[in-house]
Amino acid sequence: MRIRDAVPEEDASACTAIYAPYVRETAITFEVDPPSEAQVVERIIAAQKSHAWLVLEDDAGRIVGYAYGGPMKERAAYRWSCEVSIYLELGRRRTGGGRALYEALFERLTERGFRTAIAGMTLPNDASVGLHAALGFAPIGTYRRIGWKNGAWHDVAWTQRTLAVAEDPPEETV
Repeated sequence: MRIRDAVPEEDASACTAIYAPYVRETAITFEVDPPSEAQVVERIIAAQKSHAWLVLEDDAGRIVGYAYGGPMKERAAYRWSCEVSIYLELGRRRTGGGRALYEALFERLTERGFRTAIAGMTLPNDASVGLHAALGFAPIGTYRRIGWKNGAWHDVAWTQRTLAVAEDPPEETV
């Protein structure tokens, strides 16, 4: 496996293909229509400008997962915190790729000056809950019946992980 920065125009197609089944077939994401490849190009560019977007390649060089960070909230006081997400090709869970991808993302976000990562998970999602717990995320709350998708209400569990502890006041993020 190899982890690298996403190349927007080259990797958007693979990221789109990985994400689309989650949109169409699950409540793991609350999007109801898969984004176009052009929209994913824009998302990659935006994430890389302020945070990061990484891809996971298998031994043959095929993209089988991706992870990214983005703003937690837009207000200035939140600028040292970020929200993270990860998507693996269906059937690739519990192979070690998710852990490796997230660890590389955390390193990149820490280098950019971020102190805290948060992640939200639509419930039920035992694999995601387990991955986040194994990587040091702690539960911080659950929004109950917050999203309606696939004919049912869904909860979203929120977790938080420290990325870095440093002197205050924090330096601006890169």
